[in-house]
Amino acid sequence: MTPRTIEQIDVLNKRVFLRADFNVPQAPDGRITDDRRIRLTLATIESILTRGGSVVMASHLGRPQGTGYEAQYSIAPIAPRLRELSPLLKHLALVGQRCTDASVAKATAALTAGQSVLIENLRFEKGEKKGDAVLATTLSSYADIYCNDAFGASHRADASMLALPQAMHAQGKPCVSGLLLAREIRYLSGVLAAPEKPFVAIVGGAKVSDKILALRNLCGRVDTILVGGAMAYTFLKALATPVGRSLVQEQMLDEARAILKLADESGTRIVLPIDHVCGEALVAGTTVQTATGAIPDALMGLDIGPVTAQKFCAIARDAKTIVWNGPLGAFETAPFERGTFAVIGAVVAATAAGATSIAGGGDTAAAVDAAGANGGFSHISTGGGASLEMLEGKEFESLNALDSAAIVGYSAVRK
Repeated sequence: MTPRTIEQIDVLNKRVFLRADFNVPQAPDGRITDDRRIRLTLATIESILTRGGSVVMASHLGRPQGTGYEAQYSIAPIAPRLRELSPLLKHLALVGQRCTDASVAKATAALTAGQSVLIENLRFEKGEKKGDAVLATTLSSYADIYCNDAFGASHRADASMLALPQAMHAQGKPCVSGLLLAREIRYLSGVLAAPEKPFVAIVGGAKVSDKILALRNLCGRVDTILVGGAMAYTFLKALATPVGRSLVQEQMLDEARAILKLADESGTRIVLPIDHVCGEALVAGTTVQTATGAIPDALMGLDIGPVTAQKFCAIARDAKTIVWNGPLGAFETAPFERGTFAVIGAVVAATAAGATSIAGGGDTAAAVDAAGANGGFSHISTGGGASLEMLEGKEFESLNALDSAAIVGYSAVRK
């Protein structure tokens, strides 16, 4: 199947509705603190503009109530950052206070080759989160082509993600993937469908409940799963190992045992921490102690210990395919970042030696960034929740709504 992206569509004198993911973190004064999602969308934007198309950019930002304009969630700070990043966008302007304003219809109708506009936060409309077909029909009037480049929202059935491409298809308009979305799918679906062995998954974070489906889907697919973060303590308690005051999901103990059993039956090895960096509380300056095996009653595990880190690093360095979702400790608070950073270094070394490495978005991407290793992974996803759901093997309605040839290898990773 030949992949169909925006680059393979004739955009000359056509208006492209670009559903981007500009949901970026901001300081209280509105200053953008991480523009990675914006920068990674530029390739799609510039591909359209340099080939004589025009772009209607749309995104959500934050969690407004859906009752109209809310200043703190305005998409306005995105426009100047885009103007700074690309000379092709030096005249980019935000139009209207809502994406359904009459001024938006007028501005999009007047677009000519090489021009672009940015419209307001899609979630100012209550119909966006409800997948409303009426809102989708309004948005469909703004363009001749639909382009999804918002992987971080692709696991949602929002109006701009699903009802809009459906409406545009009904009007005979192409609906394709952007270059960033195509890259996300190529790694998170295509590469994982036929990984080079050994295939290692690194799974961390706070809660087993957040990762159940991903762990189940990985069993039998990967050779080894390295488990860290607070979720490791639920597994350890399920095996009757004393974990002190560590975070444990008591209601997930049976599920943890079931996952361990499934892994054993499917030929996947699950490796749990054997030592821990502990503290009395997750606060800077807490007394730190390393515990091997059982964790003392008064302490809580906050990072994998040095022996575990060494073991995890050795496994990661020998891997040919690595997928990582969730940090291995409370990396935001020193000194509990050391285990996560050490294993990141091992993954970077494996990547340099030819392995394919994929980091999920969210906290995983933040940990890689904090370790200064952004350039050391094959791919760092822009979507935390979306990347996790893809590891779970879930089907994304928004991707199924694109032209049938738009996503290569997408279905192959699903069981």
